[in-house]
Formats: sequence, structure tokens, C-alpha cells
Amino acid sequence: MPFNFPLRKIIHVDMDAFYASVEQLDNPELKGLPIAVGGGGKRGVVSAASYEARRYGVRSAISGTLARKRCPELIFVKPRFDRYKEISKTIRTIFYDYTDLVEPLSLDEAYLDVTQNKKGISSASLLAEQIRTRILNETGLTASAGISINKFIAKVASDYNKPNGQKTVEPEEVLVFLENLDIKKFYGVGKVTAEKMYQLGIFEGRDLKQKSIEYLNKHFGKSGTYYYNVVRGIHLNEVKPNRIQKSVAAERTFFDNITSEVFMLEKLEHIAEELEKRLKKGKVSGKTVTLKLKYSDFTTQTRSKTLHYFIADKHLILDTAKELLFQEKPKNSVRLLGISLSNLNNIAKKKNRSMQKSMSVQLKFDF
Repeated sequence: MPFNFPLRKIIHVDMDAFYASVEQLDNPELKGLPIAVGGGGKRGVVSAASYEARRYGVRSAISGTLARKRCPELIFVKPRFDRYKEISKTIRTIFYDYTDLVEPLSLDEAYLDVTQNKKGISSASLLAEQIRTRILNETGLTASAGISINKFIAKVASDYNKPNGQKTVEPEEVLVFLENLDIKKFYGVGKVTAEKMYQLGIFEGRDLKQKSIEYLNKHFGKSGTYYYNVVRGIHLNEVKPNRIQKSVAAERTFFDNITSEVFMLEKLEHIAEELEKRLKKGKVSGKTVTLKLKYSDFTTQTRSKTLHYFIADKHLILDTAKELLFQEKPKNSVRLLGISLSNLNNIAKKKNRSMQKSMSVQLKFDF
């Protein structure tokens, strides 16, 4: 079935257990062992887990206490973000040898549009193999990749043959691939949404495809249209290099919960100072200050105020954060405080004007 929209050749590259793999690379004695990057104390949270640890159910974002319960032999390693950024920079340099259309999502993954590439190679699958081989040779780390006609399918496919593998979903395979896909593997369908879909009798792509756009919008709001389109292989978002940063934030988790607003103010001063440093580094300022409070029961509350002018000074940030703090008495003891600045002045900066030239569906499309 031909598509009635231009097709692209998109690669999604995802490093395998990146933080944990870097630690095992730099510390050979950790290879083959279950490790977690993060804190193992009562306030600690897992940032990343090695594949050996994942077999025990250790995942990112779970508490260090729960991780130890699931895997008593788990080894905790403190994160070294400067090292992760250093390796990430090397990986991105490799990407740019193939195309300028690179959209980083984080330190360990990115989209590449190789419809037209610097190597003049027509096969996106071959390009993905070359990129993964270079990453291994130049960093010692493995990466997985997904290759298809758009970002959505490439993202889903990159998780298919992990670790150290890749999967190509060619144009003629797209619809069958999506119809047979478990709904929880659809990018954008989280745990809560998946449970809701199960309750509605939606277990695979073919079940989702049977629902009308009206039905999906009724049950899932604005996301309904997204689900309706992606199951039909429709996802027109282009790879966007130089993504515009929308906010800058700083936050801290405390060893002991804080109940006194006096102590909260003291912590906010340090957070505002750190935020100012990040704003200066990024050469941006913003108008909207948001205060984030995470309580002892793990519920999160945010309070925001938009000013009439741009700010980046820690004193102005702190003044607004104080106002937001006293706007309403915290409902419980606080385990985390954060301040973010959005509505940044970088929106007006010169945007990337690179035009992505897509191949027509009538042309031979070699994957």
C-alpha cells in the first residue's frame, strides 16, 4: 500500500545502557556485574542500570532501596556526567560525518535523517551499521538502531534488537509491523495509557486501528489523533537539528524531609545560584519562573509566575521563587525543591533554515 506523503530515511540511534556501560568500560572489574548508576541510600534513585541488573527488575527512576531489595548484590556507582558528556560529544561527531540533520534527544540517543547523506550511500540500513561500528571502535560502547520512514517507527524499531542490534522496517512492511505491535511498545503510550487501552480491548496495533478518530479523541483527548495516525504509519515530524531549548532548571533532593519554610528558603538560595550559572552558560534568560515541590508522599506540585521582563539574575529568580513558596503553605514535608525558568528569549534567535528534501514515493526507496 503506497503512502500519500513523502517518505524519509530516518535512523534512531540509542546507546545500550549508556551510563552503566560507561562505568563498566572505565572500570573493567564491573563488567558482567549488576550495577546501578545513582544513589543506593534511602533517598537515592537509580539513574541507569546495567543489563545484568535489569534481569532482576532494576530500572531507572526506582528508589535505591527498592533496587537493593530486587538485587541484593547490586553495586551502586556515583554518576559522572562530565564523562558521559565527553563520550556523547564523540558520538555526535560521528553522526555529523553522515548528515547535518541530527536531532539529539539526550546524551545517549538521537534521530538522523539520512535521506540525503554525506556518504552518498542509498541504504539507510548500511549507514546505521557503519555508524554503530564506528561508535564501537571509537568509544568501546555498543549502540542499537532503528531504521524506517519516520521518527516514530525508527524509535520503536531501535528497541527491537537491543542490545547491540538494529532493525529496519521498510516501507512495504510498515503497516503489518504496526498492526502486530504490542500497544505498550508504541512510543508515547505509557504504563497508565496502556492499562486504559487494555480495558478498552486495545492490545495490539490492529485493535487500535479499528477505532475511529472520534472514539480515540473521546477516550484519550488530543492524544487520540496522534494514536490514530501513527498506527497508520503517519508521523510527519521532521528531524529538527538545533532544537530550541524551552526551559532551564535546577533542583535538589534532600537527605531528610524539610518541614520548615525557613530551611526551604535556604535551599532555594543555593538552587537559584545554580540556575543562574546554567542560564549564563546557555546565554539565555526567561520570563516564567516555576517552583517545584515534591512531597514525602512523592506527589509533585508546581507553582508558576510570568514576569513582564526577562531575568537571569539569581536574586530576581529567588525573589519570585519566595513569592511562589509563600503563595500557599506546603501541604506536607518536602523531599525535593526545584526552580525552572521558561518562556526563554532564545525563541527569537535565528532558527536553522536547512530544508529537508524528501524523496517522492514514486522513486525507488532503498533501505
